[in-house]
Amino acid sequence: MSAKRMTLELDHSDVSGLKRAARALRFAAGLVVLALPLSGCGTGALWDKFMAKDDTFVDEPADKLYNEGLYMMNEKKDLKAASKKFEEVDRQHPYSEWARKSLLMSAYSYYQAGDYDSCIGSATRYVTLHPGSPDAAYAQYLIAASHFDQIPDISRDQGRTEKAIAALEEVVRKYPTSEYATSAKTKIEAARDQLAGKEMAVGRYYMEKRDFTAAINRFKTVVTQYQTTRHVEEALYRLTEAYMAIGIAGEAQTAAAVLGHNFPDSRWYKDAYNLVKSGGLEPSENQGSWISRTFKKIGLG
Repeated sequence: MSAKRMTLELDHSDVSGLKRAARALRFAAGLVVLALPLSGCGTGALWDKFMAKDDTFVDEPADKLYNEGLYMMNEKKDLKAASKKFEEVDRQHPYSEWARKSLLMSAYSYYQAGDYDSCIGSATRYVTLHPGSPDAAYAQYLIAASHFDQIPDISRDQGRTEKAIAALEEVVRKYPTSEYATSAKTKIEAARDQLAGKEMAVGRYYMEKRDFTAAINRFKTVVTQYQTTRHVEEALYRLTEAYMAIGIAGEAQTAAAVLGHNFPDSRWYKDAYNLVKSGGLEPSENQGSWISRTFKKIGLG
């Protein structure tokens, strides 16, 4: 085959590829032409603005922000301003050791300011991000204390009290050897006393309405669930009173006997004794009574 013929054959075989390449070049050139008038319409300025560095915000050193927060908290007594400073450390330097410290200090500042919801938020975030930190126990305690400090009086719904108990029990469960566990246990008893007080208030209300069955159910809750609270003595007396009112003398005698056995110097026992005696009876414990079984179960009676 001659060189001329080979050249012609190659030209013919590549002609379709050359055409495709030419079309691609024309398309690219068209894009360039289209882009030129657009740049004149402000696209270049927008691009420059987008790419330009924003010099209006400058990070402050983490230690400077942290110390300013401490100053606001300790010297100025401006707890909200202190919290904002601590939060700024976390925002500007989120992965630093200063951020970890500031998050806890933010929770503490909110707690001191009485902003319990914000305290719970910051402390919860701390426990989530730093569960192995030596300060995690304190953060968990701040959550519990925030709930505890919002416990309402016994005339209102006790949902917050139940939340406080759950949070305090979490401190004891997770950090049993920490210094906060002891304080948490004390607060748990106080919160349980509050719940018992609520039950007693409702029970007394039913007694006034002479709905003795409903009253007994409330006093029974105190005796079975809140035996270690100060309300259990009155609850036993009220059970004596309610059972006497509906003619169930055996349970009334048992309630009086258990009250006298466990709290012999209680004024409530004197009232229960006199009430039983007024019906020609004596305090006498029925070992099969739920009252007797309850106290034996907890090591009393």
